[in-house]
Amino acid sequence: MNEVLRQEKKYAINLSDGAVLRRRLGAVMHGDAHNGPQGYTIRSLYFDTPDDQDFHDKLDGLELRRKLRLRTYSPRSDFAMLEMKQKEGPYQRKRSLRLGREEAQRLCLGDYRPLLAHDDPFAAECYGLMHCRCYQPRAVVEYHRQAYVARENHIRISLDSRIIATESSFSLFSGQLPMYPVLDPFHMVLEVKYNGFLLSYIKDLLNLVERSELSVSKYCLARSVSLIMQDYPELV
Repeated sequence: MNEVLRQEKKYAINLSDGAVLRRRLGAVMHGDAHNGPQGYTIRSLYFDTPDDQDFHDKLDGLELRRKLRLRTYSPRSDFAMLEMKQKEGPYQRKRSLRLGREEAQRLCLGDYRPLLAHDDPFAAECYGLMHCRCYQPRAVVEYHRQAYVARENHIRISLDSRIIATESSFSLFSGQLPMYPVLDPFHMVLEVKYNGFLLSYIKDLLNLVERSELSVSKYCLARSVSLIMQDYPELV
């Protein structure tokens, strides 16, 4: 089990500002090890209770809340990460556990028994929570990310674009999923993560672009768009 505790901020910015910011960040920060020349893809399967408690807790702005997800970086990957994110005041606590592909596929089907094979307190906690509270797969969210890191204060800045989702299939490793767009194609999500405080030179870079803070997660955006499509099918 890996654990990270840090502050997180999310913003919506337009694509042109994102391109400017990408060049400036690349000049003063290190590219993420996974970046490559064009960034990388992230795909996550989110779980929630039958009454969508985690979804509503986020929308209601509860100080103590959680998200449970399986995350992979390629449909061809032989593993996925089971992650729990918990909001604790100004901080986000993220714990994660590496699962094999077959184990992850069973979780995608709502079978959480593979977690019992792991001699890890976090695995046992996830099993107890997901089994007792009847967590179910709810939505797959996918997006393209370019990320930059600074060693000081474990600062990590990412630019996420082409955000798409589906609630009709939970096959995390499928090469083809019936996705719908979550964010308009002219905007992206800027995420800023750090411990302690944000260094002034990075603050100055961020202040060069116009941005509006987001109060909802990609999971909530995906679920909200789906609900709108159900209520107003003529918009689809």
